[in-house]
Amino acid sequence: MEPRQREGVLFLLGFVASIPLSNWMLGHVGVVCSADGPCLLPVGPGLMAPSGVLVVGVAFVLRDMVQRRLGKGWTLLAIGVGAVLSMLLAPPALVAASGAAFAVSELADFAVYTPLQRRGLVLAVLASSAVGLVVDSVLFLKLAFGSLEFIEGQVFGKAWMVLLSLPLVAWLRRRDERLGIQPA
Repeated sequence: MEPRQREGVLFLLGFVASIPLSNWMLGHVGVVCSADGPCLLPVGPGLMAPSGVLVVGVAFVLRDMVQRRLGKGWTLLAIGVGAVLSMLLAPPALVAASGAAFAVSELADFAVYTPLQRRGLVLAVLASSAVGLVVDSVLFLKLAFGSLEFIEGQVFGKAWMVLLSLPLVAWLRRRDERLGIQPA
């Protein structure tokens, strides 16, 4: 297996692992946890968000890296598996919202990333993740709760994780160029 494929498998495993991790965090990690709601974390001045958003932000970047290393087919398969896992692992009241938000937001990320990736990896990851995280936040909150009460915190928390990952994405791009590793 060549280095590009090995890294792709690692990104794929990280992407798939992000789904149970984000669901677990919702019920176990936060500064405020209630019996009937998600655990919340501060994500900005005066902003709280369900703790799982931190992992979801990273999932958008991992999805882009899966596509860069393994190609569109593996990426679409990963999105399908992720949507099913999201539905299986979500609390019963959130199954439909979780599965739908995951599938639609990851496909939105895919639709933006695909045409932009050849123009610039960092730009493609930033733009596609921004679209994906907004779609995910709006769709999940509307379907799950009929409200956008936590929209600012959801978007802000996911955006922080995307922004924190961009130096690694830039490093990977430079390393790929230096080593002659071509995207899938």
